[in-house]
Amino acid sequence: MTVTVRRAREADATGLSELAAVTFPLACPPGSAPEAIAEYIAGTLSAAKFGEYLVDDGRVIVVAEDESGLCGYTMLIAGEPADADVAAALGIRPTIELSKVYVLAGSHGRGVSAPLMAATLDEARARGAVGIWLGVNQLNARAQRFYEKSGFRVVGEKTFSLGPELHSDFTMERRL
Repeated sequence: MTVTVRRAREADATGLSELAAVTFPLACPPGSAPEAIAEYIAGTLSAAKFGEYLVDDGRVIVVAEDESGLCGYTMLIAGEPADADVAAALGIRPTIELSKVYVLAGSHGRGVSAPLMAATLDEARARGAVGIWLGVNQLNARAQRFYEKSGFRVVGEKTFSLGPELHSDFTMERRL
């Protein structure tokens, strides 16, 4: 399998939305309400929202694609974290958020995640960040292992709202 990693383009909005609709539920904690997941996808991961993200100067989306099409993506968001707990936990400035890291289940273990992460870290450095942080659900051990392997470490905790549900996330950070 040949994987190409590149910066997303405006023409990718629909494909990103379709990819997000399939991959976001994989990262949700067990027992998350299907209605809450669907509401989040419709409100945050629609083609229209990706269209907005792709023209937002404060965001960078990186995609991985193989011969079948898009198989993974990441999203960086520049600026200081709005969450006070996250801001207090982070020790490296200037920082950037790694807001989304998703790969199709069928692409796990097939050499997609590492080059996608490497390209994303390069994009973060190019934006002048010295540190990068993310939130990951405390029950998502697979993602935590990948982030640790990628140099992140737990520095705090935060809450993630999925509709009416509140979930506990670890805040992880690494130096770029």
